[in-house]
Amino acid sequence: MVSRDLEKQVIVSLQNFPVVGILGSRQVGKTTLAHEIRSHYPDTTVYLDLELPSDLSKIAEPELYLNQHRNSLVIIDEVQRMPSLFPVLRALVDQDRKPGRFLILGSASPEMVRKSSESLAGRIIYHELPPFHISEVGQDDRVLRNLWLRGGYPLSYLAKSDEASFTWREAFIRTYLERDIPQLGIRVPGLQLRRFWLMLAHSHGRLWNASQIAGSLGITAPTVRHYLDILTDTFIVRQLQPYLPNLKKRLVKSPKVYVRDSGLLHALLNIPTTDDLLGHPYLGSSWEGFALEQVWNALPGDWPKYFYRTSAGAEIDLIVFPPGAGAVAFEMKYTGSPRLLKGYHVGFGDLGCHQGFVIYPGKEVYPLAKKVSALPIAAVARLTEIIGG
Repeated sequence: MVSRDLEKQVIVSLQNFPVVGILGSRQVGKTTLAHEIRSHYPDTTVYLDLELPSDLSKIAEPELYLNQHRNSLVIIDEVQRMPSLFPVLRALVDQDRKPGRFLILGSASPEMVRKSSESLAGRIIYHELPPFHISEVGQDDRVLRNLWLRGGYPLSYLAKSDEASFTWREAFIRTYLERDIPQLGIRVPGLQLRRFWLMLAHSHGRLWNASQIAGSLGITAPTVRHYLDILTDTFIVRQLQPYLPNLKKRLVKSPKVYVRDSGLLHALLNIPTTDDLLGHPYLGSSWEGFALEQVWNALPGDWPKYFYRTSAGAEIDLIVFPPGAGAVAFEMKYTGSPRLLKGYHVGFGDLGCHQGFVIYPGKEVYPLAKKVSALPIAAVARLTEIIGG
């Protein structure tokens, strides 16, 4: 059993909000986390899984059923399957606004749930549950190798072998395309979306180019944009937006696109083992995406995050803006002896960065330049503390 960092945050939110939502992709561990949270509320919880016909029938008249449990924490899993439930929750909360009434779990996008729950404004707080990350699984070499190769989906990471993990991820991709996407009400041909997803894997860590991908697939740029939004909104892809300060420079304005889970990336690229990964031409871009996700999950969600690139060659993989402090610049390099390129120094100066780090697979923290240090991937779990120090 891997303890999830989000558990404490959700429990605190349940002490302050009537409704708390946990969002995340399929199979990321939302249900397991909900049952762990449930253990803190002995004899006072009700669990409903809206994928089960028996539980759906219980709330055919939701107001009557939920009113019977007004003194319990009611956990509603796969809430996106019943959007008509949100107005009922609003009415029940307005009758009794005590905290900790409902915990809802959803595989839909934040935007989809937001549109369905506009009436819950001021009554709900959302948390996103990502796949496993470094602070949850540990920092030794074997653990980090497995996390990078297999990704952080629990059944993939905890598989008995690399082969079993790879088989699970291939099945996940098929199920996602054939069942999960249609269940979310998204009507896109599964084969077409798979081809698009595969093209994204080959564009991992690069600038988004809708026209090029649309031409390769024989579809329009707006359709390609729609596909990208589907994968983004269902927590499969991350679009990292460029930082566009008011500088007299020609700035890149397209986002960079990443497959968020390194294990899914490796399944799409047919990289089943560590040996295959270490000899693969996408080794560097795989490390960049993996390290970026570890940094992302280690930092508070409300810290703005971008990348920076100019047409003159200045480039920084990730720019983070802690509140009340200057920008922090991150580079991700798979090498035992990282070096800073001219583009990083130029970008660092353009933005007046306060600190800089190069995330690498070594074991020591040491200075690379003034205000810039090499930082082992294992130390990312302490990143908030390091930046604050």
